[in-house]
Amino acid sequence: MSDKRIIDYGVQVGTMKKGPLNKISDVPGVLVGHCTIDTADHQTGVTVVLPGPENPFLYKPVAASFVLNGFGKTLGLVQIDELGTLETPIALTNTLNVGKVHDALVEYMLGRCAKDKTPVYSINPVVCECNDAGLNDIRTRVIGEREVFAAIEDARADFAEGAVGAGRGTVCHSLKGGIGSASRQFELDGQTYTIGVLVQSNHGRLEDLVVEGRPVGQQLKERLESEPVDKGSIIMIVATDLPVNDRQLKRIIKRCSVGLARLGSYIGHGSGEIMVGFTTANRISQKEKAGIVSQKILNEGKIDLAFRAVGEATEEAVLNSLAAACTVTGWKGKKKAALRDFFPEGNL
Repeated sequence: MSDKRIIDYGVQVGTMKKGPLNKISDVPGVLVGHCTIDTADHQTGVTVVLPGPENPFLYKPVAASFVLNGFGKTLGLVQIDELGTLETPIALTNTLNVGKVHDALVEYMLGRCAKDKTPVYSINPVVCECNDAGLNDIRTRVIGEREVFAAIEDARADFAEGAVGAGRGTVCHSLKGGIGSASRQFELDGQTYTIGVLVQSNHGRLEDLVVEGRPVGQQLKERLESEPVDKGSIIMIVATDLPVNDRQLKRIIKRCSVGLARLGSYIGHGSGEIMVGFTTANRISQKEKAGIVSQKILNEGKIDLAFRAVGEATEEAVLNSLAAACTVTGWKGKKKAALRDFFPEGNL
């Protein structure tokens, strides 16, 4: 991990205002935690996004998902699409650990709901994944309950980026990828709203990488071994405090794809592009007794602001995952170089 971000390379992404931390946690209440495994055989981990201080099972944030290319094993999207709510933290990990992380989230939520004296007989954990088998001996499945609980305990606003947590073993445009985040803010009716994005980047071909319209990947291809096809994945988590319903939120999170395209990704056959979003502004109470409830929603004529914000934030989040990552040597001595190795002076 590193405190470097893409702005430290002289790159400015977009024109919209950024949040104070320029992270998904600029949405009030949202926290992110990691547990990282760094050994000779294992370069992997788990990252958890907490959608606020409230128990999400009792006060469910309105949520949405969108699968742009479905080469992935994410759990929990069926119920999100049907009911339009989230009821657990969101966890990110590697492909073969999805089931174990699911079990850990169930255990965590059972414990949390027991403290709140709420019986639970069904729960819908959301677990997303990227395949880190290039650097990690994925078959031994080292992520379980202890690591998930450690990531939750680690949750904070100013969290680490780069080769940490679920991003420890991932590769982006043939460079060391990982966890990256960014945020954008805008005003409506005199109120400031925030859209934040967190990515687990593991996608893209080196030759296709474009930064500020410049073919950076083409400049690097003679110096770096690259994958011939795009066969990774990217998970994109979107948080906002904008009052939207689940249909509006789905429209917004679809625009994460704009950020990917601006960086040169063509969404390859073997890549999974998964987007999950939630809003802290609208929650559905588990204890609601009224037959009719009301919510504030966005005037759809103003939704372009949110579209632009999520596109910019996704583009910068991916770049931050590259900028913050360090070179990692993993399983069988395989090595992935980081962006910083090629731009030691910081000017990209």
